[in-house]
Parts: sequence; C-alpha cells; structure tokens
Amino acid sequence: MTQRLKDKIAIVVGAGSIGSDVSNGASCAVTFAREGATVLCADRSTDAARETVRRVKEVGGAAEAFQAEVQSAKQIKAMVDHCLQRFGRVDVLHYNVGIEEFGELIDVTEESWDRVHAINLKGAMLASREVVPHMIRQGGGSIINISSIASHRWSPMQFLSYSTSKAALNHMTRVVARQYAKHQVRCNVIVPGLVDTPHAAALFKNEEEARKGREMRNAACPMGRQATAWDIANAALFLASDESRYVSGIELVVDGALSL
Repeated sequence: MTQRLKDKIAIVVGAGSIGSDVSNGASCAVTFAREGATVLCADRSTDAARETVRRVKEVGGAAEAFQAEVQSAKQIKAMVDHCLQRFGRVDVLHYNVGIEEFGELIDVTEESWDRVHAINLKGAMLASREVVPHMIRQGGGSIINISSIASHRWSPMQFLSYSTSKAALNHMTRVVARQYAKHQVRCNVIVPGLVDTPHAAALFKNEEEARKGREMRNAACPMGRQATAWDIANAALFLASDESRYVSGIELVVDGALSL
C-alpha cells in the first residue's frame, strides 16, 4: 500500500508530550512519519521533542528534534530555516500548540490574556508567515492548525482567553486559505472536542481528580468516550495528504457529535 505522505517534509510544532502518554502533537508526528513523511519535531522542550523522535523511529520513520518557543519570531524563523537547510522544502506545517489559563471577563489579567494569545494565535501566525513564501515557491503546501470546540460556544470552564484565541485562529485559517489558494497553499483547522491527552489530565490538581475528570468527560460525550490523540492524528493525516488537495479553509470538527 502506498504511503500517503511519501517523500513529504513536515514540521510539527508542539510535537512533545507531557509524561509517558502521547499528545495530539506527538501522535500527528508519528502518524505523518509512518505514512512516509520526514518530520521536524519542534517543541519548547528539547527532551519532549527527542522523545517523540524516539517514538517515530520505533515505527521506522524519520524525524529530527528542534527546540523553539513559539512566541519568538526569531526562533520560529530558525525552525523553518533549519528545515529548509536540512530537507530542502516544507510540505506540511502542523501547528499544535495551545495553553489555557483560568479567568472569566472580570477576572482575567492583561498579562494572562496576552500570554495565551501570544502562544495560541501569534505563534500560529508566525509559523505560517515563515512557511508560506517557501510553499508558494515550491508550488503548494498544507498548513494545519489545531483549535477547539471552545471556539464555537460558551464553556463552563472559564477560559475566556483560550476560547477567543482559538476563535481567532479559525478565522485566520480562512483568511490564509483564501489569500493563497491561487498558489496551491492550503490552510485548514481541526476543531477537536474532548480529547483524552496528558494536557487534559494536567488541568487537574492530582491523579484522583484527573481520574474523576476523565470519567466526567467521557460521560459528556455522545459516543460515551473522549477522542484519543490518534483520532486527531487521523484527521490531520487527511489534511496533510494529497487526498485533500482541493480542501482549504475548512473547520474539520472532530468531536464525536459533542457540539451538536
């Protein structure tokens, strides 16, 4: 069977995981590599990026680690430059970075607001800004952003800055998709629902609360379970592959009907 990303070069930003369980970013890196891509695994933690590289090599894939802070335009440029110097092109940019900080409107601080938007939105802009000129020159490419159903609706979890940053990411995706369609540069956003990841577990104070929280999140899902990181990776694989070559500007909701 032909590999769906054979000979493609992918950058996965946020490729690391917290602890031993696999994150959305790590699962995407492994899935892309399993399907034939060479993956630059970028993360703020060098150790986390290297661990994902190890996972990739376990399945016979090719990957390298790169350390970068997404708020830094200089470091994002260095990441893309490194990819081009090592591999000569970039076919896929997968931006899988996001943080939440508690705070409803009357509680949120300016510092917290700015930090969340810098990571969730500005970082995605910086990464896209760096790769698009190269994708234009090479005749196309695929940009995949990761959002959340929190971008569509009110949530009992008071993450105002998170929700607004992800809503803005959705629209930035549409604008980029339309602007560069004539160059065959595609831009899409995945909108996950509840996903059972280390990041989700880290929102709770301890293991017992995390266990109860997982049970509550599973019960809230119409399918009786949360998504796994691999469910998100399978959606990303479609958007990274040539199977979606005429798909651009969509919000691909992956939530098991939770938002209906």
